[in-house]
Parts: sequence; structure tokens; C-alpha cells
Amino acid sequence: MKKTLIFFFSIGLIGSVNAQTLTRDNGAPVGDNQNSQTAGANGPTLLQDVQLIQKLQRFARERIPERVVHARGTGVHGEFVATRNIRDLTSAEVFKRGEKTPVFVRFSTVIHSKGSPETLRDPRGFATKFYTREGNWDLVGNNLPVFFIRDAIKFPDMVHSLKPSPVTNQQDPNRFFDFFSHVPESTHMLTWVYSDFGTPANLRQMDGFGVHAYKLINRKGETHYVKFHWKSRQGINNLTAAEATDIQGRDFSHATRDMYDAVARGDYPQWDLYIKVLKPSQLDDFDYNPLDATKMWLDVEEMKVGTMTLNRTPDNFFQETEQSAFAPANLVPGIEPSEDRLLQGRIFSYADTQMYRLGPNHQQLPINRPRVAVANWNQDGAGNHGHQKSDVNYQPSRLEPRLEDRRGLYTPTALSGSTQQQAIAKQQPFAQAGVLYRSFDSQQQQHLIENLASDLSRVRDSDTKHIMLSFFYRADKGFGERLTKAVGADLKKVERLSNT
Repeated sequence: MKKTLIFFFSIGLIGSVNAQTLTRDNGAPVGDNQNSQTAGANGPTLLQDVQLIQKLQRFARERIPERVVHARGTGVHGEFVATRNIRDLTSAEVFKRGEKTPVFVRFSTVIHSKGSPETLRDPRGFATKFYTREGNWDLVGNNLPVFFIRDAIKFPDMVHSLKPSPVTNQQDPNRFFDFFSHVPESTHMLTWVYSDFGTPANLRQMDGFGVHAYKLINRKGETHYVKFHWKSRQGINNLTAAEATDIQGRDFSHATRDMYDAVARGDYPQWDLYIKVLKPSQLDDFDYNPLDATKMWLDVEEMKVGTMTLNRTPDNFFQETEQSAFAPANLVPGIEPSEDRLLQGRIFSYADTQMYRLGPNHQQLPINRPRVAVANWNQDGAGNHGHQKSDVNYQPSRLEPRLEDRRGLYTPTALSGSTQQQAIAKQQPFAQAGVLYRSFDSQQQQHLIENLASDLSRVRDSDTKHIMLSFFYRADKGFGERLTKAVGADLKKVERLSNT
């Protein structure tokens, strides 16, 4: 009787906490998850212990390949509300005034590894997945408005130089300044990164930029070029090098913690989305190429088109943040890529990377799955969660027709000339870096000099050091002189290089 009472008491406890039966991956119940099956009390463990083998197999496969860039990330759910009707510019439903679109945003650091501190100097990725009524649109950008390079063919080299040395496994200014000394257009981005903007205080108090120019297409087929800018309603707050060092000693994940805490207390961060627009006829009106990703459209007015609110953190980091897959190739009718050479390469490389990292069916994962029906004949492959039942797996077909929709057509682009491999005209590698330097107040300028000097002073090769100094000198004479003095270099050599 006593044993019976204990049994029923146990059942009551189980029911009170809503416990579920522990199962294997096939749904079968696990009888003992504490002890392996052995041949007798002292015998060897048996290979037939499916629970033991499956646990060890799955444990060894818990990690998918780490992202080569943007490895450390923080994801948040929310919604975007269009506040201005720009249907005269684009047919995209996401920009219909009053349209509410679910979003998932992944903030990240670009160069450093998944386990790195969030205080390190690095651009911050700002990638937004819009689950629109016409399919998913990914706006994949950074917290800074420009990039280091303008042609995708240099992207692997740039990342290799910034990553740890293959010999020492340490990030080394001798390596990345060696590379950048051959890439004068990097001067603008380096000025951003080595300012306090290179160490944002948190994820809420920073802006986001699409970086590239895109095309907006309206229902008449008319084209406009556009740049996207997320403007933080929380303001912008950055860390000095000293503040970053202090925080790093206390909290490896200060930015993620700040975001999660803000959402948990109902202080939902918001960003207003602004756009800058150019007509195709205006592209030649500047002394730089507006499709160059190392340039800002400084003299073009912005207009606000919507507001994003982030209000929910993921239920599971791996299933959502880590498995989220962003690619500039994910576009919807009314939004197309421009002829930006860096964007053109990213259109391929990001989607290809996600196929390698997560498999060919990664867009079937819940975090990546469109909120609209997907109807194609892509077949099989690892991780396929589809429910195809038809004999037809091809198109066109009379048996099960799937029709094209002309909204998905790219707009015609006029072409001229011959195929070539040449740099763009109107490069202007230094001017906007000078504009940026002069826009900083005296304290911001001093921090920029100190941050740059800290790394440049470690460069052993004299030519590399002086070439880099000449780049900043050409951007702004005072900038170059102060930096040259800070690293104890030869100002006359810098001036001579600046005039060649």
C-alpha cells in the first residue's frame, strides 16, 4: 500500500510540471539516460545501445561551420511599418504605406571569431530579413556607410589580411596594412573603423547602412537608384579605446546583454529607415562614382520611409540566430541590384556560402522560411523539409503547370562598350576620408589618431607605414601630419609620397 501511494504521488508531481517523455530522434522513448548498456556488471559497453551512440553522434555534429565573416551574432525579432508611400519609386509591397512586415535582424562583428569579445574594433553587421508578402527581402549591411574595397574580386584577399596569420594565428597590423597600402580606396573606411565608431557602445545605439546602391523599380518599369540608412532612435553611442578595454575585462557579451535586457524590460529599440534616391541621369553628376561602395552620397537628401521596432528575442540561439541565413540575392519585385561591383559579387557569394554552411535547403528552416508559399521544383538535397507529392518536378508542364509572373522580371539595362577588366573612372580615394575627419570634433580626432597610431606603430616595413601615412595625409593634411608625428615617422617622406 505504501509503495502504491508513492507511485501515485510521483505521477502527480510529473503532471504538475507538465513533464514530457524523453525520446530519441525517432520519437521512441528513452528507458535510461543515466547508464550505458553493458555486457554484465563489469563487461564492455554494447554498440547496440542506441541512446548512447546517438547522443555521441549528435554531440560530435553540434557545430555547423562557423561563418568566415560575421561569425559572432545577436538576433532579434520585430516588425517594420512603412510610414510613407513610395509607390512612385517601387512596386515592392513592403513600402506600401501602413504595411506591417515581420523582420529578423542579426547584428554581428565582421572579422573576429564566434567566441570573441563584443568590444573589439570591427565593423558591425546589420542584416535585416523582411518576411514580405512577396517573399523574403534581405537588406544586408553594416553600421558604417562604406566599405574597404569596391570590387568583389578583392574580398577574399581583404579578409585574409584581416584574419589571424596562418603562421601565428594572431591578427597582425603588418599584414593588413601591407594589403591596404595597395588599396587607397580603403582610406575612407579605415578612418571610420579607427574612430570611436569602430567600437559601438551597444547594438541599440548605432545606425545601420545598406552600404550599396540598389535599384527601385516602379510599376511603369522606371528605375531609381537608392541607398538605405537605418537611423537609431536611441541615438549613437560609441566607446573610447579605454572604455572598450575596461568593459572587455568585465563582460565578454556586453552588447548582446544590453539588447536582451532592453527587450526584456519592454524598452524596444527602434530605427527609422531613410533612403537617398538618384535618377539614372544623375549618376554622372558627381566627382566620384555613386555606385562605388567606398563612397557616401554626401550631398543627397534623405527621406524617411518607415520604422522598425525590435520586440522579441529568439527562443533558441542556434535554431534562429545561428541558422539564420542572409543574402543580398534575396530580393523581391520592385528592388533590384545596382551595377555596384562589390554588390554584384556579394549577390553570388553570400547565397553560395549559406548553401555550404547550412545546406541547399537552408531556406526551408523556420527562421529563413518565407511567410508565403514556395512553389518550385528544387529537389532533394540534405535537410529537405518539403512535402512534394507530385510526379511532376519540372517546368513547363501541362500536367501541373506553374506559371511565371512578370513582376519577377528584371528591368532592361542599357549596355555599351566591350568586356573589360579595368578599374572604375572617378575613383577619388581620399576626399571623403578628409570630409569625415574634419566632421569629427577635437576629441574624436584625437581618439582616431591614437587608435590608428597604436596599430600603425607596430608596422615594421617602412614603405608600408609611410604609404599608409601618405593616404591619410592626402585625405587631410592635418590628419596626416598628426598621425605621422604620433608614430614617429618621416614627414618629408610622407609628403613626397603624397605628391607622386
